Amino acid sequence: MVYSLAYRRPPHVEPRRISTASADSGPSMGGTTLDETHESVQDSSINYGIPDALSFDRIIDGGTCPPCTTRDFMNYLIYIEHAAENLQFFLWYKDYIRRFDLLSENERRLAPEWTLEQAEAQALALKDNPAPMKSISAETAAVFKGTNFDAPKTTIVELGKGGSNPFGTPPMTPTSRDHDSIAPSEYPWSDSGSTARSGFKASHDKKAAGAFAAAEVKLQPFTIQPFREEISRIISIYVAEGAPRQLNLSSKERAGLLHALATTTHPTAFRRVIHTVEWSLRHQAHQNFIRWTICNGNRPRVIFARGLGIAGIVGGILAAVLIVLSNAGRGWRVLSAIGFGIGIATLVAAWKGMCVVLHGMHHRHLRPWELFAEEDDASSVLEMKKDSFDTLGSNNSYEDQPWVAKYEKRNLIRKVFDREVWIQEPALRQIQDTIFLQAVLGSLVLTAICVGIFVALPKGRFY
Repeated sequence: MVYSLAYRRPPHVEPRRISTASADSGPSMGGTTLDETHESVQDSSINYGIPDALSFDRIIDGGTCPPCTTRDFMNYLIYIEHAAENLQFFLWYKDYIRRFDLLSENERRLAPEWTLEQAEAQALALKDNPAPMKSISAETAAVFKGTNFDAPKTTIVELGKGGSNPFGTPPMTPTSRDHDSIAPSEYPWSDSGSTARSGFKASHDKKAAGAFAAAEVKLQPFTIQPFREEISRIISIYVAEGAPRQLNLSSKERAGLLHALATTTHPTAFRRVIHTVEWSLRHQAHQNFIRWTICNGNRPRVIFARGLGIAGIVGGILAAVLIVLSNAGRGWRVLSAIGFGIGIATLVAAWKGMCVVLHGMHHRHLRPWELFAEEDDASSVLEMKKDSFDTLGSNNSYEDQPWVAKYEKRNLIRKVFDREVWIQEPALRQIQDTIFLQAVLGSLVLTAICVGIFVALPKGRFY
């Protein structure tokens, strides 16, 4: 079964940033609830060329097969789009809501909801006030001292060197019972959670404190609130300037989020930011991922297939010309249809990223990072997979991973004929069947036109 013959692949969407807290547009969420905002993101998503079986929610909820799983989506964002921080933050937020709802009523009361009225009031305050000054180091301040660039007295110098620490009170992050209740695939923090909490706590707290100071947050965060320590790590990893997985937020969005997090650790404090992140995932990353996944061959194989298609068309033209110039009957000119038909079908499919030979077996090439998974040390491969789903991990750099150097040394012929694997996702196979059928039908029409032109020409009688 195939989709409509008018089916088109999802268009490529260029990365762009959507601000839901833009001062120019004013309060954009007045009169709506968090659930309504979430639904508006889903309802306004017009993903052309993406069937329901491959929808964003199906992929995130684990309802798809390789190569369209959440793991494949994450790998695409890391290795191809280089923007995995949105998905990592989104997965953390989903799990954070679940864990927050599991808290006792007394614990939840410590972190009140961040209401829409508070968010809008904060947005208006940020609109009326200029953007806060960025913190500068003591060394930089010394260089500019006495010049026109000398910072005023109110400029904030590096926090942690003299100032009070707003995180001095021991936090009440949920105990090991919360960590144990989380499945390994559900991302919140690494298996060595106690080590992460003790070894990097001071560093995360210092970065979070610096972010609060840079946003000119006057109020000290309430450290008795649940998950306060985890929120500090989130700020240092995703929100602070220069964070390893810094989200693409405007200065006003960042300042508004930090003011909200200084007041509460309730999930609604992330309302505006998660709307921006989810919009980017649904309307840009997801569409580009499906478009990329439809391609069943690597780039060398697709270029090779295009070359074969062009060669087939050229062969059909040469055959038709030679027959026209000879004394052979007009019927013999129909033989050129073989070259035209195969060449045009191969070229059309390859232009959409598909190799017809691989499609005939419903196979796809292994990705470069999948090729050497069996050869590499099992522990290093497991560590690589854990790092990408460790939402409280370091940056998403992969240049030092073993497969990068190995794949660069691989010769071109081996890349063209790399190892293959069967495509397990039925919806993806159905999309590829549709594209193949479109290529064949298009080839039949164009072949008929080309052959008809050559058949109509008079004999050359040169030999």
